Formats: sequence, structure tokens, C-alpha cells
Amino acid sequence: MYLSARLRNNLNFASKLTPKKILNAVRLYRSFFMSKRKGKALHAGMPAAVSLEPTTSCNLRCPECPSGLRSFSRPTGMLKPELFEQVLDELAPFLVHLFLYFQGEPYLNPSFFKMVKYAHGKNVYTATSTNAHYLDEKRAKLTVESGLDKLIVSVDGTTQNTYEGYRIGGSLDKVKDGISNLVRMRKKLKSHKPYIEMQFLVTGKNEHEIQDARLMAKSLGVDNLALKTAQIYDYENGSDLIPSNNKYSRYRKNPDGKWSIKNDWPNECLKMWTSCVITWDGQITPCCYDKDAKYGMGNTDGKKFSEIWNGKKYASFRQAILNSRKSIDICRNCTEGMKTL
Repeated sequence: MYLSARLRNNLNFASKLTPKKILNAVRLYRSFFMSKRKGKALHAGMPAAVSLEPTTSCNLRCPECPSGLRSFSRPTGMLKPELFEQVLDELAPFLVHLFLYFQGEPYLNPSFFKMVKYAHGKNVYTATSTNAHYLDEKRAKLTVESGLDKLIVSVDGTTQNTYEGYRIGGSLDKVKDGISNLVRMRKKLKSHKPYIEMQFLVTGKNEHEIQDARLMAKSLGVDNLALKTAQIYDYENGSDLIPSNNKYSRYRKNPDGKWSIKNDWPNECLKMWTSCVITWDGQITPCCYDKDAKYGMGNTDGKKFSEIWNGKKYASFRQAILNSRKSIDICRNCTEGMKTL
């Protein structure tokens, strides 16, 4: 079941490619490897992948998430369709992957389905991530009809007690009902989309349920189960969220009792050349580790994306990555460049 679903998803992804998108990707990779070799930030092409944030709002209070903690220093709000369309009109000819997610719960944006349909009409592979508390029958039907290509559903526990230990305020039964609604509606509408991936964020509180998660994924009829390592903000002093099984942890305990990330921070980052994040209000930020858009490169609201993407500020940031990546604070809890699950 999993193999055929993955194959269909891969073929769907490939069907979105065009000569222009492929040529753009070649230019991006070429400029990245030339930059590494020369130690100078050279760049050509438009982003192949973009994360666009529908909203910073969320119904849950997860302890390692700024949305859940309500701890943003930047404004909270909803992405407007007009801004979304403006950005996509410029990027779509080059865009291979659009992730309609950054922080928050995407289904809270009342224009979410409108935006997915717009991207689908532009022949862009579109994905999002949800806690699945809003997947009633109506929204499940709208999800399938929107043309969404991939849906990641966060299910970080197989019992209510374990689940709510991280997804504070959440209901596991509601999540399972939401997944079932989507699987059933997809079958009813004779569609293979969206590809449904159940994501299990492995923590010290749920690592004993990994096998149960595999059984749950099979029983729910999802297309794939993905085990994901957890990002911990204050990892230096340890945390009960760090798994005891080293395989599922981003961090290691040092002889002095302190913890460190399993990464040597090589002075490179492919994402700085090939992708970016755009917040709900149009701020371009380098990557998903910049939760507060501290390193905002400029705002696309009323301004061409290419002017910011190819501007001096972005070039300086790429150069800073090549000079000393570990000196940039948002990079110090990043797994780019290390092996994860």
C-alpha cells in the first residue's frame, strides 16, 4: 500500500515539472556549489521551494512551538489571498514545491482552500501540515476538491494521555476522526490526493509508542508514517522531551552533563540558495528556524519578490553562512547538514 501511494505521489510531483522549473533548479544548484568552492556568495535563479504562512494562530499549546506558547515578538494574523496571489504569480513559473505552512494551524485561515486552488491552477505541487482538529466531513471534502497534493498530519501519541503531553489542548479521537474523514472522502471522490502522511514527532514522552504508531497509521489507512526528531529550544540543560534512544534525538549529552546538537555546522546551507519562508504579512525570512522573522530580508507586500531575493541584504546573509554559519543564532539549533530520520 505504502509503495504504490508513494509512487503515485512521486509521479504527481514529477507531472508539475516544466523545462523552465528544471533549468531554474540547475541554476540554483550550480550557483550553490560554485559559492562553496570559491567561498563567495554567488547566486542565480528563483526559489524552487517556498513556505508560505497561512496564519500564526493555533488552537493548541505545544511547548516547543512559538504559536503554542503565544510567544511571538512579530505580529500574529492571517495571510490575505491578494498577497498570496501576488507572490505566487511571480514565483509559480519557477516553483517546484509550495508548503502552505510555517507556524500556526493553516485550516484556521478562512481563505485556505481558495489559496490551495489558486496554486493548483498554477500547476504547483502544494503541501501543508495540520493538527487535524478541523477535518470534519465538510473540510475533508474541500481539502480533496482543492487539489492539495500532500497533507502532513501531526499525531504525536497513540493514547490521549501521551498525545496531550505534547499537543496540549488536543483530542486524539478528534484527530483520528479527521484522518478517517479525509481517507473516506478521498475514496468517495475517487481521488488519490492529497497524499496523507502521518507525522510522529519522537520525544522522551512518546518514544515507547513508536510501534503502536505504525499500527495506528496502518489502521487509519494513511499513505505513510514519518518519524521526526524534535527541536528543543533549551537543549543545553537537557529536557524530558529529548528521547533516550539516541537514534531519535538531535542532541547528545556531553561529559560535563551539558547537551549539544549533533551537528558540526558546516559553512554551507543549500536552503539559503534554493528556498525561503514568507510570513503571513509578506516578510521574507531565510528559513523555518527563524520563527520570529528576526532575519527578515524585506517585505513582498507591494514589492517584487525578485528584488528582495536578489538584493544586497540576502547576498550578505548567504556570505555570512559561508564565512561562519555557527555564528548565526538561528543556525545553532538547525539540523541542515546532519543526518536525521
